[in-house]
Amino acid sequence: MYVAVKRVSKTSKQGIKEYASEVRIISRLRHRNLVKLIGWCHEKGELLLAYEFMEHGSLDLHLFNGKNMLTWNTRYKIAHGLASALLYLHEEWEQCVLHRDIKSSNVMLDSNFNVKLGDFGLAKLVDHENGTQTTMLAGSFGYMAPECVITGRSTKESDVFSFGVVALEIACGRKAIDYISPEKTYTAVDPSLGSEFEQQEEVRRLMIIGLWCAHPDSEFRPSMRQVIKVLNSEASMPSLPSKMPIAYFLPPLASSLSNLSSTGQYQSLSRTLEPPTH
Repeated sequence: MYVAVKRVSKTSKQGIKEYASEVRIISRLRHRNLVKLIGWCHEKGELLLAYEFMEHGSLDLHLFNGKNMLTWNTRYKIAHGLASALLYLHEEWEQCVLHRDIKSSNVMLDSNFNVKLGDFGLAKLVDHENGTQTTMLAGSFGYMAPECVITGRSTKESDVFSFGVVALEIACGRKAIDYISPEKTYTAVDPSLGSEFEQQEEVRRLMIIGLWCAHPDSEFRPSMRQVIKVLNSEASMPSLPSKMPIAYFLPPLASSLSNLSSTGQYQSLSRTLEPPTH
């Protein structure tokens, strides 16, 4: 069989820790939208992971590097598959799994462009009742929720934020750190789609879901179960605020930054200036 081999860099400071985390967590998970771990090996100073081979590589290659022009139907299917994977991780397995590094380069596509979420090197297991993990800062620039940057605290809500960013990338065809003009939603649609699609309502729905998930205040973000219902048109879309809401956090004192991973202490000064109406 064909496999994809991930080789952990020998110079990586977190290499053995991330390798162990990936083996420990993903080897126990079973879902159609998660990359399947075939095997692993740690001998002669090498850390190797063998995964099922994904013929179409990662989502970012198609969105940003022109590998294939993704039709709208394919994009919507990708967003739905990624949401299904996160619902399983957050609510449907025996423990809650925080992925903590959801981004388009970790969204893999098989020969039929079905989604397989991969790279669990930063993932953490937490109890369903708790749902949080106070730890060192983890994630990728452009995809991290604002509270993670300030507090170092990962939650299901911070995973939802990252999903929202990827959803907007899928609809807009632009990287997370690119500027998107705050005009009407349709002006932000990926121009490579041209006029080949007629599902304007789905485009609008995915953009609104993306903004809903990427709300600056974690308390106003939906659960992945709510996201699935809206994607399936089983629930009405939320009413978003007309202006970008802002969440303020009191950062820890500079002298205590080194202890942030163990204390996780922070204080929210205020909630959003203009909360959404949903």
